[in-house]
Amino acid sequence: MRSRAIDPQDVDWQRVSPRFLTLRVLSLAVEAVITLAVVSVPLVLRSLEIWPGFPAWIAWGLPALFLVMFIWRGILLPRQVRAIGYAERREDLLLRSGIFFQRTLVVPYGRMQYVDVGVGPLERMFGLCTLKLHTAAPGTNATIPGLPAPEGERLREHLSARGEAQLAGL
Repeated sequence: MRSRAIDPQDVDWQRVSPRFLTLRVLSLAVEAVITLAVVSVPLVLRSLEIWPGFPAWIAWGLPALFLVMFIWRGILLPRQVRAIGYAERREDLLLRSGIFFQRTLVVPYGRMQYVDVGVGPLERMFGLCTLKLHTAAPGTNATIPGLPAPEGERLREHLSARGEAQLAGL
């Protein structure tokens, strides 16, 4: 994984599963179909002359605008998924995400209260899970989406053990 300006040096970043990209594309496609169906209602009603007074530029422009936005999001998805990563170090766990607004988060093992692994229906279908680290700070959004389920289980056990060991050492 290519290093970014805000990343620590000499860190071996682990990527999320490539299947996570497929899941995100599928989710985006479902969202796009539903949204485009809803925003196309004025166009359909105008075309059927049920709502003839509705401005044509809005009836055509609204679906076109949303279509362009969904295409743009689809173009960005591969880079967004590639930007997600994590690295286990001796004292802490590093998480990174973002392409425009890049973020690198450091979670010390001793600060972890518990580690949560969640699986939704689509994630289960793709053999993926989402790992969430809970700390005392409510603003900590330490989440790793798109992990293969066995890796999520391994990380949950490993991070819990490391957290307990670090806490016992205080």
